[in-house]
Amino acid sequence: MDIFKEMEKHGFEQIIFNYDKTTGLKAIIAIHDTTLGPALGGCRMWPYETEDEALMDAMRLAKGMTYKCAVSDNNFGGGKTVIIGDPKKDKSEALFRALGRFVQTLGGRYYTGTDMGTTGMDFVYASRESDYMVGLPEEYGGSGNSAVPTAYGVYNGMKAAAKIVFGSDSLKGLKIAVQGVGKVGQVLVGYLKEEEARVVIADITEENINKVKEKYPDVEVVECEKIYDVECDIFAPCARGGIINDDTISRLKCRIVAGAANNQLLEPRHGDVLHERGILYAPDYVINAGGLIQVADELEFKNDEKRHERVMMKAGAIYDILLKIFTISKEQNVPPHKVADRLAEERIEVIGRLKTNYVKR
Repeated sequence: MDIFKEMEKHGFEQIIFNYDKTTGLKAIIAIHDTTLGPALGGCRMWPYETEDEALMDAMRLAKGMTYKCAVSDNNFGGGKTVIIGDPKKDKSEALFRALGRFVQTLGGRYYTGTDMGTTGMDFVYASRESDYMVGLPEEYGGSGNSAVPTAYGVYNGMKAAAKIVFGSDSLKGLKIAVQGVGKVGQVLVGYLKEEEARVVIADITEENINKVKEKYPDVEVVECEKIYDVECDIFAPCARGGIINDDTISRLKCRIVAGAANNQLLEPRHGDVLHERGILYAPDYVINAGGLIQVADELEFKNDEKRHERVMMKAGAIYDILLKIFTISKEQNVPPHKVADRLAEERIEVIGRLKTNYVKR
């Protein structure tokens, strides 16, 4: 990969490769754009097959965070960390403390916390070496589990999409296929069942399936690969990204794609294909912004007894943001992901221009 060419193409400011000889830590920190404020983005741990794969994941996720911050009215930029390793075998206190020391060297340009493959306790360890960890468990002074506002935002985003497609924002009786019932997916299923939606699930982990079935016995389970073929009203990707691609789009039998996963489109053109097929796509970085909203609130307001109420209100407002995007999309016949990109870029440009005037602080 020509790294500088990719950075120029996608507007990246900084990519840091971090190696710790004591723990064997191999981590990549990607900082995309800090026009609106310091970069904010979680840390993912995954057994990537190649370093190029890890780098591309970090870059795609970091850029997505820039747009997510911008469109959700938060004053942060986009960043991401990926750790190359198996979260089931390679974790240790020392590993995350080593990561914390590397993040500390950035001096506040970047804040990080949990993502796929990492937990709040991992960042309790990292916080012993760094002042720039967010989303710690509440008992350690953080804002706690971000899965709840993330799932709540996705739920409200689904309702906005349903209003456009079906004329009502009620999900009662709609069939919703949820791909991935991990931390966010499980909470999302709860919201859907409360509204009496019909739910089909798939997950690579049997433990996750069992947790959902224990609570909601009537939920239907299908094999992971067959989730794309389920006839449903809404397909909800809530696992890894890149799952909307040339191989899967033709198999989808839904009217709406709306889920919690990051980078659902393998390439931007796949959003165009969904639009051409008449499938309404809720841009991932818009609908799944609930977790970001929580950690951004943690940084902005510190300890505040009204945090949960405020965060859930902001996550609920994802409904209105998506209605605006869908309405523009329909009026101008432009795919929703392009409308969302345009709104995010316009905000970054306008705020960036304001900063050209010196103000003493």
